[in-house]
Amino acid sequence: MHSIPVIIVSYNTRDLLRECLASLALSSLPTQAIVVDNASHDGSVAMIQTEFPQAHVIEAGANLGFAKANNLGIRQALLEQPRYLLLLNPDAQLTSGALEILVAFLEQHSRVGMVAPRLLYPDGSFQAAAFRFPTLLMNLFDLYPPRGRGFGRLYNHPLNGRYPQDGGHEAFAIDHPLGAAMLLRVETLAEVGLLNEDFWLYAEEVELCWRIRQAGWAIWQEPQATVIHHGGASSSQFRVRSFLALQQARSQFFGLAYSQRFNRWHRRLMVFAGLQRSLAAVWQWQKQTIDQTELRRRTWAWAKVRQLIQSSNQPKD
Repeated sequence: MHSIPVIIVSYNTRDLLRECLASLALSSLPTQAIVVDNASHDGSVAMIQTEFPQAHVIEAGANLGFAKANNLGIRQALLEQPRYLLLLNPDAQLTSGALEILVAFLEQHSRVGMVAPRLLYPDGSFQAAAFRFPTLLMNLFDLYPPRGRGFGRLYNHPLNGRYPQDGGHEAFAIDHPLGAAMLLRVETLAEVGLLNEDFWLYAEEVELCWRIRQAGWAIWQEPQATVIHHGGASSSQFRVRSFLALQQARSQFFGLAYSQRFNRWHRRLMVFAGLQRSLAAVWQWQKQTIDQTELRRRTWAWAKVRQLIQSSNQPKD
């Protein structure tokens, strides 16, 4: 079998990247790591060259974003004409046998274009990694997470895009996985194209999966393969750049995939949420739970969201 290209996009993740690259040795299949470095300044490239000289490094020279950087790695991988390729986040680590299970699944299911593993947090706890395509209700749950014992169940409910967590180790069809680890069939990519480079960060894997599904290919999760993923750590800090990138990406996806009516309701929801969150920030400032600088950041961010959703939504007729 050809080596399995493993494309990893890294930006200032040296220590996690080291663990990620080291985990490839747990696979009995031949792999070729292709690391696209988005102009890191933490010594990532030097670490790779010293500790993993067999890895192929592409220095992007700038922070190109996730989609464009991944496409650089994919194009490099395609020069060797592989059958499959793995997109792996730098904060993810393969476990023993995971890659073998994923490859075997694609070998056995010729109309599956992508398969993803079960994701676990470093402490071994379950991490949601299989989702339905987004809906307005899911967006509402994201903006206003259910609280309390009863309402908490709704967060992991199919209405919120989740698949059952108690399905054991049986593989199941999904709309899209979390983008931390995805094994792709090259034949599928040749048909639907690479990642959409209009997406700078977030939702690029959702848009790719949408095209895969529209083309008639299936996407599955294979829970017998597990990958450790460090992502998703919560933070009380309001990170404006990530927040804006997420909202812009969602609006871009909605505009590409969904109807004018859907997009109109999405805009109304976001305008309402922006007003409510801005007023909440003022109340927190008055209660002295946030300072004036944080107040300005939050109100500015929600004003920016309104501009972004107006410019990003290009709904289908």
